[in-house]
Amino acid sequence: MVKASVVCCLKLLLLLALGGLTMHVPDADVLAPLGLGALRLDGHLSYHDVAAVARDFGNRCSMLPSAVLHPGSVSDVAAAVRRVFQLGERSPLTVAARGHGHSLLGQSQTAGGIVVKMESLGGSGGGGAKMRVVHAGDGGSRAAAPYVDAPGGELWINVLHETLKHGLAPRSWTDYLHLTVGGTLSNAGVSGQAFRHGPQISNVNQLEIVTGRGDVVTCSPEENSDLFYGALGGLGQFGIITRARIALEPAPKMVRWIRVLYSDFTSFTEDQEALISAEKTFDYIEGFVTINRTGILNNWRTSFKPQDPVQASHFQSDGRVLYCLEMTKNFNDDEADIMEQEVGVLLSRLRYIQSTLFHTDVTYLEFLDRVHSSEVKLRAQGLWEVPHPWLNLLIPRSTIHKFASEVFGKILKDSNNGPILLYPVNRSKWDNRTSVVIPDEEIFYLVGFLSSAPSLSGHGSVEHAVNLNNKIVDFCDEAGLGMKQYLAPYTTQQQWKAHFGGARWETFERRKHMYDPLAILAPGQRIFPKGSLPMSL
Repeated sequence: MVKASVVCCLKLLLLLALGGLTMHVPDADVLAPLGLGALRLDGHLSYHDVAAVARDFGNRCSMLPSAVLHPGSVSDVAAAVRRVFQLGERSPLTVAARGHGHSLLGQSQTAGGIVVKMESLGGSGGGGAKMRVVHAGDGGSRAAAPYVDAPGGELWINVLHETLKHGLAPRSWTDYLHLTVGGTLSNAGVSGQAFRHGPQISNVNQLEIVTGRGDVVTCSPEENSDLFYGALGGLGQFGIITRARIALEPAPKMVRWIRVLYSDFTSFTEDQEALISAEKTFDYIEGFVTINRTGILNNWRTSFKPQDPVQASHFQSDGRVLYCLEMTKNFNDDEADIMEQEVGVLLSRLRYIQSTLFHTDVTYLEFLDRVHSSEVKLRAQGLWEVPHPWLNLLIPRSTIHKFASEVFGKILKDSNNGPILLYPVNRSKWDNRTSVVIPDEEIFYLVGFLSSAPSLSGHGSVEHAVNLNNKIVDFCDEAGLGMKQYLAPYTTQQQWKAHFGGARWETFERRKHMYDPLAILAPGQRIFPKGSLPMSL
């Protein structure tokens, strides 16, 4: 049986290699010798939609799987992984969990393997457990604080809608909420609240995980803690997150949303660092870089109003490198006057260009889901499903000025192909026991080059964006800036070893041996090719 399975898999992979994306789609008869068709599932396996999951948001990589699992329960996920594990190391089959498909270079894909469509486990997918919100209990322990149990395939926007019904919300977010819980927790999940609450992985009380052996394990800081911390930021290498218990806090009704501009990088970064270090400060703090952009303030007028319309109308941004500081202050309707006073005090301490103060008041939901509004517009223009050669870096505070002086205006002559994020976070809010890799300094900066490449050649092409990304990374390495990549696109194990460093790599590799000894899970990360691990079952 095992020999027949191996032969079948090898034939299947040969078909994939020869046929490309236009090949005949594998069907149940082809996979029958593998025993997958005999699995008793609450959901189902499909073969007609493999091309749909052979792409992602990055739109730069396509790997055709053999089948798509639409799980109707966590047991379905466990059964499929267990079956692949039982086939042994000589079977080339692997398993990739796919959330909303927002990976950048095939990380949620598998060539010839099984893609688990995790959204089927979310409430909107009709399968698995529903969300459960638990309010604060007695006492002041971590367990007594409010939380939500959410399926790993649930979208964060749905988590927000459900928790808001109870007057609650998660504390830490990503900028884009149409991502799955398991997907962001497998990386980190970072936004403008991270300076205060840490990334999303610092706000999880418990996980349910299907390991690479097909075991369903509940883990937390107190129970199976090694797997708990390993899976958080673990790039899907140790298990598939099927449920997460996420800490909640009281949700505000409204948000004062503020933007200002700086022309001096030192003032910009010092003000940001002062804000994230203060006890009384804004609730969300992010920064952006604009290079040689025209009409910035005019673009803001569609959503924001200027503090001084006359001064704002005379501001010129042409040909300059400018830095935008974006902040919010949460409030309820009966707290508007207090909010105004607090915002006034905080703004009085900042050194922004006075004519560039813009603000608006929106609901908490509208603010958190702000990127989706941009998505709708880009989809209407045919500019959403284009290649996204993004580059996300974590830069220590001590080298951020050297980085900026070389990159902004020299390597990059403009910022017309997408936003450039730049804002600081506090390392003390990140748990060093998780798998995520960050710089050693207490304050470090997230710098994100969120490029779109709608053109086949020239300035707006993938080639042009990747060339600039490579120049930036090469400069960081040659200058010894202590940079770490977030959502790293590495393709070799040597690169990953250098990324983690000696001791952290040893821990990462040990966990892989323990929880996924056949290297079945998340092959698209290109860390552990199947068959690369010594057998120790």
